[in-house]
Amino acid sequence: MTLSIWDLVFVGVFGGLAWYIFSGTRVRELAVAAAKRSSELADIQLLDQSVALSKTSLSRDGNGIWRIWRQYRFEYSRDGVGREVGHIIMLGPRLQAVLVAEVPTVH
Repeated sequence: MTLSIWDLVFVGVFGGLAWYIFSGTRVRELAVAAAKRSSELADIQLLDQSVALSKTSLSRDGNGIWRIWRQYRFEYSRDGVGREVGHIIMLGPRLQAVLVAEVPTVH
């Protein structure tokens, strides 16, 4: 049995796709955990207990290594009635930022 170049390309593409899906699932689990922790610390309610991938790109980390940059979107509520949107930024498996809107100040 001999392998052609197309067989190797197919295996490489399939392997890369499987790695991307597997790593994306793990990073999403980390993003959900970060959203839950941040919600508890900010005294807000995480709605639906989930995050949704909104943007993906490639970016370099602090060591100059290319990583997959992902932005996840989640919804939260301050009062249990209204819905607001927050974002979680992940670079590879590392949390970069959790973004929620500031509480408006009434003077």
